[in-house]
Amino acid sequence: MFVKRFCATASLEIPLFTKGTNGDARATTFRLYGIKPQDASKVLNQALSAATCERRNFKSWHRSLVFSKPFSTALASETTATPRVEGSKLDPSESFLSGTNAVVLEDMYEKWLADPSSVDASWGQFFSNVDRGVAPGEAVPLMSRALETAKGGLSSLDATSQENVLKVASDTVKIMAIIKAYRHRGHLIADLDPLKLDEELGFYKKVIPSGTKRDFEPSSYGFTEADMDRKFVVNGELPGNDIRSLRDIVQMLRRSYCGTIGIEYRHILSKVEKDWIAQRIEKEFTPFSVEQKRIVLRDLADAELFEKFLAIKFPTSKRFGLEGAESLIPGLQALLERGSDLGLENVVIGMPHRGRLNVLANIIGSPVEKILHEFYPHDDPFGETYQGSGDVKYHLGTSNTRKLRNGKSMHFSLVANPSHLEAVDPVVVGKTRSKQYFKGDIERKHTMALLLHGDASFAGQGVVQETLEFSDLRDYTTGGTVHIVVNNQIGFTTDPRHARSSPYPTDVAKTVGMPIFHVNGDDTEAVVRCCLLAMDFRQTFGKDVIVDIFCYRRHGHNEGDQPTFTQPRMYKTIQKHPSVLTIYSERLINEQVLSKQEYQKMVKATNDGLQKAFENSKHWVPKEHDWLSSLWEGFKTEKQLSKIQPTGVEEETLKKIGTAICTIPEGFHLHHQLTRIINERRKCIESGKGIDWSTAEALAIGTLLTEGTSVRLSGQDSERGTFSQRHSVWIDQENEAVHIPLNNLGMTQARFQVCNSSLSEYGVMGFELGYSLESPNILVIWEAQFGDFSNGAQVIIDTFLAAGERKWRRQSGLTLFLPHGMEGQGPEHSSARLERFLQLCDDDPDVIPEMHTDRTRQIQLCNMQVANCSTPANLFHILRRQIHRQFRKPLVLMTPKSLLRHPLCKSDLEEFLPDRLFQRVISEKSNNLVSDKDIRKVIFCSGKVYYDLLDAREKREIKDIAICRIEQLAPFPFDRVSTEIGKYPNAQVGAWFYVKPRMETTIRELEKSGRSVKYVGRPPSAAPATGLPKVHEAEQNKLIAGAME
Repeated sequence: MFVKRFCATASLEIPLFTKGTNGDARATTFRLYGIKPQDASKVLNQALSAATCERRNFKSWHRSLVFSKPFSTALASETTATPRVEGSKLDPSESFLSGTNAVVLEDMYEKWLADPSSVDASWGQFFSNVDRGVAPGEAVPLMSRALETAKGGLSSLDATSQENVLKVASDTVKIMAIIKAYRHRGHLIADLDPLKLDEELGFYKKVIPSGTKRDFEPSSYGFTEADMDRKFVVNGELPGNDIRSLRDIVQMLRRSYCGTIGIEYRHILSKVEKDWIAQRIEKEFTPFSVEQKRIVLRDLADAELFEKFLAIKFPTSKRFGLEGAESLIPGLQALLERGSDLGLENVVIGMPHRGRLNVLANIIGSPVEKILHEFYPHDDPFGETYQGSGDVKYHLGTSNTRKLRNGKSMHFSLVANPSHLEAVDPVVVGKTRSKQYFKGDIERKHTMALLLHGDASFAGQGVVQETLEFSDLRDYTTGGTVHIVVNNQIGFTTDPRHARSSPYPTDVAKTVGMPIFHVNGDDTEAVVRCCLLAMDFRQTFGKDVIVDIFCYRRHGHNEGDQPTFTQPRMYKTIQKHPSVLTIYSERLINEQVLSKQEYQKMVKATNDGLQKAFENSKHWVPKEHDWLSSLWEGFKTEKQLSKIQPTGVEEETLKKIGTAICTIPEGFHLHHQLTRIINERRKCIESGKGIDWSTAEALAIGTLLTEGTSVRLSGQDSERGTFSQRHSVWIDQENEAVHIPLNNLGMTQARFQVCNSSLSEYGVMGFELGYSLESPNILVIWEAQFGDFSNGAQVIIDTFLAAGERKWRRQSGLTLFLPHGMEGQGPEHSSARLERFLQLCDDDPDVIPEMHTDRTRQIQLCNMQVANCSTPANLFHILRRQIHRQFRKPLVLMTPKSLLRHPLCKSDLEEFLPDRLFQRVISEKSNNLVSDKDIRKVIFCSGKVYYDLLDAREKREIKDIAICRIEQLAPFPFDRVSTEIGKYPNAQVGAWFYVKPRMETTIRELEKSGRSVKYVGRPPSAAPATGLPKVHEAEQNKLIAGAME
């Protein structure tokens, strides 16, 4: 593009005064002052030169016109003259090739390319010079000389006319600078804080440049009161009349940008989006009708009276009320009804504690009786059918379909969340994406994520940024999330000046270019307008948007907190401050929208309804689905037996899928090394021998797809695989066309989604967990680049994956692939911290559950499964087992690294057939050992170390040690371990910390013998593995020697 060609050599410090205007408006401007259009460029250069000189007389002008530097830098260099461009012949008066002029020059250049006659001849000469390779510093003089020669320049104008022209041009430059100042920074002086804390206590003075307000005063640009009624042409730049007075321009800008709404949007890259916002915010708002104001008042009353009622009835209970931010409720009501009018049908909501009960009652439409019932001490309502630890009332989720005032229905899903603020964000976005997938919402206009945040957490929690980065990623976008920040202007007890380094908590969102609407929470109508604008933007552009509601907490962090310990002045202000409902109701009464009697009648009706619900809540009986996001019809709870189902597949089907995934499309230029790999896979499938790990994984996924079950695999570099093993996406080496073999199995297959994620663990794992919550009819896999990288997502693992079902009665079948193995690759590329996951498992080491295959519910009763498979066939079966059952459980699977290409880590096709199942324990396979009764030691191991032990046993020609593999570590396979121990009555038994107590229980309860178990392995260490090859080799040799004694 034209501007890009000059960005390296041109620098602009002064905006072109015709910026933003179309060709007709520019011509009109020139004609008004007696200038011929063909003389425009000459006048322009002279005006810029004059403005440069005049600027030195106004210190603040430089700050208003330059935005390429930080505020502090601009302030420090107020008196610096316009610099000469290094490496260019441009002098300051010719520096017009970037910055604010970029839009105009880009537009003119595009027009010239399409039709050279569409621009003035002087500009045509300039663009022609540039296209011939003339440097910018030389192209301008050539253009000027051509103009002088062809048109005679301005010689036809007398001296007085020239002086007037230059004066008007210079003043127009200043007008454009004022407009730009308001658009870019008007929010800094907007009336946003209902408590006026920024003025009284100076909370924000640290991060807002001193003297900012001067940037918005005409006098800072050299204008006087006498100039306020002068007329200027603003056609195409501002809405309304083409010619407006300076007074009118400033008043319009102040109304648009410095009232109770402050907008940040000029950081957005898209000109279309910026123009869309400007057109809507700079036009004067149409006043709300009487009926609309009554509706807003009704919603506001519902919000405030609900909180007051709870405070009276349950004065000692924590409820994290909404007091001080009640305008959120009418804002949300308006946002959702507008969304419904624009096609929105489903909303997935995530939010913190504050205001959750209010949102449940007034937005989602949950029965108030049910909410009030949670305040009473009561037994678990699922005591006989569903055991769960439960959670506090302001963490629970729910789902409900509610009929809106416009007559349309909308389905709400409120996702349960832990106390870890913002942890729910990626979960909500993932669930939204999943809902869009299953509902076929390709345009993403019918299902939306709505996230509510606190100010301190939005600025402080890194998962916010990770989630925001999903907004425009192909495999993670949801077509725009609406973010509502309930800006309490404080953390728990921490002031904003100590909690962040930027003016607003929302500044982190600028990195992905979303608009931010700041609004004073005491102006309820302004909150409603911002929410309407946010919804319109989301549905128009499919992008994230933020509404930042400046408010306060009337009672501190919670109702039992004493905030005056740390914020005495703030809370003295709050104690004297009227409520949002008081402010708005008095305003409407004064406007005669309703009478005081009508308002009192409204209040009484609301309180009467709440009192009735209170009485009914004492006798309310919970239903199984009341707090569930959705009801998975036909799926079993832990109290309902789900019998083991087969996971094997017919050989014909396996070979058909194997052929499909090894077929290279005609004309497709596959990488020569990958061609060799694919040909080897084909041979293995055709022969039925030597199927490796990656092929088994592809067969498991392929068979599920042909059965109608979707599969989603997501992680860092998952398309190829960290170890270049998967190759699920093929890239044409000549044109980079893409081919995904697993999406070419047949017309009726389900879809395979394989996604290279952003470099995030916390956010992406949370996203995939949310994806798995929406439907049981999909296998969702999150893969770590290396297993121990999963600790970056520990909050998701602890609070959602391990405990989610116990707390919130929500099942998830999320599967984690964690590359694991001690192979001398250092502390961070070896162990997947297997012990941490086992520690999170809730199976009792001292109790053996029912293990009979027809009656066992062992996996149903546990919170998650942990496995470390050692064969491709077992991988195939455990993945299919995740789907072929009537319940869902998380699976943490240690996946191999060196075993991906180990010659012994292979399986034959017969191990995948219908008569085979996942083997929780794999018995000793060798036929060259002594008899079972003569075995002196049995080693139980897991994963890759089996092949190390096997190799050592063969090299040492040991015949009296048996090696058994425990493939499923949790829940522990008591029955199968007992069988293996029973085979070798005279053998010693080796084990480790998680397995040891369970082995002892097995021996004590099932074997009735006194044999002991002992551990052979690496010693305790803070680092999970060494990074020194020699130390690793020594540790490995010691382990093998200890096992083979």
